[in-house]
Amino acid sequence: MGEISKVALFTNEYPPNVYGGAGVHVEYLSRALAKRIAVDVRCFGDQRFDAPGMRVRGYAPWAEAKTGTDPRFGGALDAFHRSLAMAKDTIDADVVHCHTWYTDMGGLIASRLWDVPFVLSIHSLEPLRPWKVDQLGNGYHLSTWMERTAMEHADAIVAVSKQTREDVLRLFDVQPSRVHVIHNGIDPEEYRPTGRIDALTRRGVDPAKPYLLFVGRITRQKGIIHLVDAIKEIDPELQIVLCAGAPDTPEIGREMEAHVAAARAVRDGIVWISEMLPRGDVIQLYEHAAVFCCPSVYEPFGIINLEAMACETAVVASAVGGIPEVVVPEETGLLVDLKLEPGTFEPADPAAFASDLAGAINRLARDPELRRRMGAAGRERVLAQFSWDAIADTTLDLYRAL
Repeated sequence: MGEISKVALFTNEYPPNVYGGAGVHVEYLSRALAKRIAVDVRCFGDQRFDAPGMRVRGYAPWAEAKTGTDPRFGGALDAFHRSLAMAKDTIDADVVHCHTWYTDMGGLIASRLWDVPFVLSIHSLEPLRPWKVDQLGNGYHLSTWMERTAMEHADAIVAVSKQTREDVLRLFDVQPSRVHVIHNGIDPEEYRPTGRIDALTRRGVDPAKPYLLFVGRITRQKGIIHLVDAIKEIDPELQIVLCAGAPDTPEIGREMEAHVAAARAVRDGIVWISEMLPRGDVIQLYEHAAVFCCPSVYEPFGIINLEAMACETAVVASAVGGIPEVVVPEETGLLVDLKLEPGTFEPADPAAFASDLAGAINRLARDPELRRRMGAAGRERVLAQFSWDAIADTTLDLYRAL
């Protein structure tokens, strides 16, 4: 086992530019690692700050990424450009650790230029997100090539769940010994009940009435449209709070608007919060929700379920990807089976899936004591198994092994 004094983390998202689970992961992992070794964070944006044990530098967008080409190619081309810039700048770390396809090629190039081991964390897999072709056009084929090339040359791959590891071994030409499972984590001191309700009243949520909560981006992956279609079958005593923004494409944004309008036509009490909220506001929403729902059709891990559980909220989630490794059915929440059309990430029977979501939500909505027990068990599970300090120690052991 070698000694490690410094790691370079390459990432798209880093505070204040965090919009998904991968960004949350890197934020907290970098903090925990900085208690143990020096951390050099290279990210997309204009961040520039130094803290004890940590240096953060943002890399600006490529201004010409969409010039003279199909503008849908811009995301993948810009990611390649910024990855190259990250790799070019001098690296004195003992290992480079990349997060998401946006920076994977940066890690591969850096490993060759600076002769350092290259670790790659899987937060999602491009072959399992085919709907992104609507967003990136043929740029999707570039993003999948970047991911595959980097993964098949990485010294170690971190999968955030056992299911994700199985997906990696099924889809890519990598040796099983190089693929390690290290779960996502959470800070239970930050994600915990606070007793405050000011964020609810500011956002139009009635604190006196129980509510169902969704938190996530408007994407095919997150299954938000299926949850909205379930609203007509959900107990009318429940408010519906959709904390959902940042649509992947204008088309799914318009689809969301149409489905919410249809739901509002048959019942009241639907609150749609379309902007990205401060973390403190989201924690309040988690804390006071009667039920949290994660209807994803693809979810390598599902850190949002941990966030809800840490706030002592019972969870209803689809039984896909890594979610069953987080949510214990009948103990911390309920899992809903989801059968997909072969070769797609569309439910084989969307109406049945929506109905099953509504059934599980209604069961918890009508049983406050069951919700209370599940909420308490959820927080206990978070405290016992998903702390960032434990995850940082395991990650550091992997670095040393390289």
